[in-house]
Amino acid sequence: MVDLIGAVWIPTLVSAVLVFLASWLMHALLPHHKSDYAGLPDEDGIVGSLRAAGLKPGMYHFPHMASPDAMKDPAFREACERGPVGVVVVGPNGIINMGRALGQHFVYCLVVSFMVGYVVHATLGPGADYLAVFRIAGAVAWMAYAAAHASASVWFFQSWSVTWKYVLDGLVYALLTAGVFGWLLA
Repeated sequence: MVDLIGAVWIPTLVSAVLVFLASWLMHALLPHHKSDYAGLPDEDGIVGSLRAAGLKPGMYHFPHMASPDAMKDPAFREACERGPVGVVVVGPNGIINMGRALGQHFVYCLVVSFMVGYVVHATLGPGADYLAVFRIAGAVAWMAYAAAHASASVWFFQSWSVTWKYVLDGLVYALLTAGVFGWLLA
């Protein structure tokens, strides 16, 4: 384990920093994510209703089914047909703590980069050539940064166009990660 950490800590840190900065640039400066979310019609009325219901932070699905048997219940089926059907994610009250969120995102980048280093180190060992390191590191990083977004479209009604934007973002992050690992490990 000490050998692994010694071998991958510098590319882990460098690639995490580069991905973190690229993510910030892509979300803060480039326009392709500006249309990912829409505002609610009659936001004040809808939010007032949610507030009056006393929703706590969490994830809510509606119409709600307590068990798979509910899918056979005519009232549940009718509620689904009548709509709307959706998922609501409720966060804690107050301004979003960007420092905390960015810190968690950086830790995620570190974990992904460390796992990339682990896979490269375990599969190729020390002294592998640049292209081999680049291919393995890029594939693992792309899976980590992009694959999870598909489930948001499958299960939580996220638009596939939004998912594809995140898949392409993940490709950029993967190429940066692969380049750093290829440069520093090969």
